Amino acid sequence: MRLGVDLGGSKIEIVALANDNAELLRRRVPTPRGDYPGTLAAITGLVDAAERDLGQRGSLGIGIPGAESQLTGRIKNANSTWLIGQALRQDLQALLRREVRLANDANCFALSEAADGAAAGAEVVFGAILGTGVGGGIVVRGKVLAGANAIAGEWGHNRLPGDEAVWPPCYCGRKGCVETFLSGPGMRRDHAQCGGESLDPPAIAAHAAAGNAACEATLRRYETRLARALAVVINILDPDAIVLGGGLSNLDHLYDKVPKLWAAQVFSDCVATRFLKSRHGDASGVRGAAWLWE
Repeated sequence: MRLGVDLGGSKIEIVALANDNAELLRRRVPTPRGDYPGTLAAITGLVDAAERDLGQRGSLGIGIPGAESQLTGRIKNANSTWLIGQALRQDLQALLRREVRLANDANCFALSEAADGAAAGAEVVFGAILGTGVGGGIVVRGKVLAGANAIAGEWGHNRLPGDEAVWPPCYCGRKGCVETFLSGPGMRRDHAQCGGESLDPPAIAAHAAAGNAACEATLRRYETRLARALAVVINILDPDAIVLGGGLSNLDHLYDKVPKLWAAQVFSDCVATRFLKSRHGDASGVRGAAWLWE
């Protein structure tokens, strides 16, 4: 049995997979935001309860919103900032008395979608998560590409290409990161800054569908920015498929609009890269975490 845990900014989810990949159990609890000991307790509680209820012990992989420093072994680059500087893997191994494998949550997402998801069979897959933050993961021929610095795919902390009137600050210390524009909080900030109400992305999309001009304009800005950011990914990686995950991946109009917009930015006379919605939805990250033991 393989256990996967997705440590998200708002929830922690666990899945148990049998050897034939059948799902045996899935549960989630709220993330104790800002509370590192509480986060450890939540993860260990989920693992202990799952193994008790299923009557067997499993391997454990965990997807995290950041990466493990190859210099210190501690967490870096996490938008769940209370994890930064913590020895997460070592602490969990001590508490759970087994080896634990960690990977960036976007890598786990990309692995799941490349294995049997929307991009199954594709040679090179870029998985982009658009949610509380913006993450990216790369899978090449069925294997996660972590990179020499464990940051492969981290497009969210490059500066958004193009010109903007305002370059908002990012938690990472830079200004104008892709994440500050393309995350859910980024869309909400942009809408309010351009004279709209303080609305979450689903509400903005609903009002736009009802003909609200300000909400329609916010979505147009978002589409253009996403196209500019993904065009850079295509120019560097040239993936067979880009798969979207996270809450903003549910904006169905993106799959039609964005490829039409990115074509002008891609260094090719045609763009064959497929732009796909994830097949497994918000379960992809936790499934990919379990498959870290594949």
